Amino acid sequence: MHQSYEFYSARASEAAAAAEAATLDNVRDRELRAEKTWRGLADQARAVAQQREKIVQEKAEARAAEEAGQIATG
Repeated sequence: MHQSYEFYSARASEAAAAAEAATLDNVRDRELRAEKTWRGLADQARAVAQQREKIVQEKAEARAAEEAGQIATG
């Protein structure tokens, strides 16, 4: 299942809100750890999406260059 930056970021925000509302130290600590984990996953998801976009762009440019070469020689 593909999860997006927005999904992970929303979970991080929920954990941050739960930490803020927590009255017990151990619950607050748990939610802060969860927030940190969700933020890390969000950053990773964003990096993967950016890499995918870069690859798609590079492939499109390569196709365009190949087609331009075929037209020029064809």
